[in-house]
Amino acid sequence: MRKLRVLALMHDYMVPPEDTSGYDLATVQWKTEYDVLSTLADLGHEVQQLGVKDELDAVRQAISKGNPHITFNLLEAFHEVGTFDQNLVAYLELLRMPYTGCNPRGLLLSRDKALSRKLLAYHRIPVPSFTVCRFGCTVKRPKWMGFPLIVKSLTQDASIGISQASVVRDDAKLVERVQFVHESLGTDAIIEQFVEGRELYVGVIGNHRLQCFPVWELKFTKMPNDVHRIATERVKWSHKYQRKHGITTGVAKRLSEKLATRIYRVCRHVYRTLELSGYARIDIRLAENGQFYVLEANPNPQIAYGEDFAESAECAGVSYEALLQRILNNGLNWQPEHKG
Repeated sequence: MRKLRVLALMHDYMVPPEDTSGYDLATVQWKTEYDVLSTLADLGHEVQQLGVKDELDAVRQAISKGNPHITFNLLEAFHEVGTFDQNLVAYLELLRMPYTGCNPRGLLLSRDKALSRKLLAYHRIPVPSFTVCRFGCTVKRPKWMGFPLIVKSLTQDASIGISQASVVRDDAKLVERVQFVHESLGTDAIIEQFVEGRELYVGVIGNHRLQCFPVWELKFTKMPNDVHRIATERVKWSHKYQRKHGITTGVAKRLSEKLATRIYRVCRHVYRTLELSGYARIDIRLAENGQFYVLEANPNPQIAYGEDFAESAECAGVSYEALLQRILNNGLNWQPEHKG
């Protein structure tokens, strides 16, 4: 295996300390950064790290000084704006610097939930019906949309702003929730048909030759019957809440081979339609009648050791070390000029 000079780009507040003794490495907020850095070093690569504080000049200087073969992109925003992540990657392309993860076009198309769904619907990929309420506009529910509905930020990911109150069953609650998204998150809101059912995830890796990892499921083993089984912000990020309600993830059981094959085919179609590259996670809701709907595509998903993407890869026989090496290889093989 070729030994590489890797420049790891991360937010300045996510840089792991030199001495990690005394920390619970399973729960620290910089777990992903630590796992990636330590594993790349264990693989024999020469790893440099750069904490980025919303300035491009430091990135350019680090590339010029360290002459890396590739940058490992762990940034999720720029100036704390999630939609700016595509601009940083575009900057790397202008510098002719290979990088890991998704290309700028894929980030642009997938970040806007309405835009991505229009593209998917055009290609006959099943998505929930939806409408958008722009920031500052009056909430008006289309007559063809019935309840229940779920309200989310149009552009935020990682379940930010999603709670049990996001599912609404009347117009008064709909207005209230849209206003919450506008005022608290500062973004447009997307209103979509709520699909009762199971929350499924499919990890996909590759540029043109794609591999789908086993279908993964978010499981609610101790949740009260009157609570919606959705990936709220607390469900995703609160370890205490997860323990209390028996929230786990694992291989999706009770899926027929025929259904799983259909899901994999659709996920590959989503990946190609949105022009993704590197690696991504496709989020799906499976209704009780067996119909499934694509909720969104998440380029550059969480890749910490033990998290869903890495666990599903492990289930497919791809170790964490091999996973990170494949992510590096995909980045080295991606050519923006001819997409691959």
